[in-house]
Amino acid sequence: MSTNESRPVRTREHGNTLVITIDRPRARNAVNAAVAHDLAEAVRRLDEQPELRVGVLTGAGDVFSAGMDLKAAANGESATVEGGGFAGITEAEPAKPLVAAVEGFAMGGGFELALACDVVVAGSGAQFALPEVRRGLIAGGGGAVRLPKRIPYHLAMELLLTGETITARRAAELGVVNHTVEDGSAESEALELAARISANAPLAVAAAKRVARTSARQSEQQAFTTQRDELRALLASEDFAEGARAFAEHRSPRWSAR
Repeated sequence: MSTNESRPVRTREHGNTLVITIDRPRARNAVNAAVAHDLAEAVRRLDEQPELRVGVLTGAGDVFSAGMDLKAAANGESATVEGGGFAGITEAEPAKPLVAAVEGFAMGGGFELALACDVVVAGSGAQFALPEVRRGLIAGGGGAVRLPKRIPYHLAMELLLTGETITARRAAELGVVNHTVEDGSAESEALELAARISANAPLAVAAAKRVARTSARQSEQQAFTTQRDELRALLASEDFAEGARAFAEHRSPRWSAR
């Protein structure tokens, strides 16, 4: 296990999982320029290190993230990273899965960080909102783009147009949250889920994510073409051959990501 302590974003390795923690609890883990660049770097590390297979994104203390640091923004800081969007993540589309572990508030850009992840685990007391319209803005870090694709249009528009807050339970009912757990348990549940993902073939996990993400922007015919290309590559991989051998030999597979 490795850690780094001096930055506004801490990372540590937990097996094959990279835990990424926004560490500004006094600022409710709001995103300023330093946080955005550190998050972008953490995602690059996740994708570039072959031994890392899943990322868990969380916040220090009892808050996930209050979103953009408005004080920093008023001083001219940008929380956007070229190629990564807001917080260095919302437009980055990392190749490997990201699991959000949400405790407390996920407001504005904090909610958008969760929406940028592939799976969301939340403490039962967590709350979510996109309140930008109350400040004369829109949810420009992916909220206005992603939320109508994740939940029914009319329900998404109610949240986007009113800026009102919903509970973790309501978010789970809508399908925005995968699992709700006891407060304080979101990270441990996310790590357990990450371990289950990591047990699978890395190439197949990455391909499944690519197909799911790209198909949302394609026609059905184009999506099947993309899927056939991914399947062709997987069928020729060493991992597929290993998976078949392991099944026949009644043992756990030893993945090589090749």
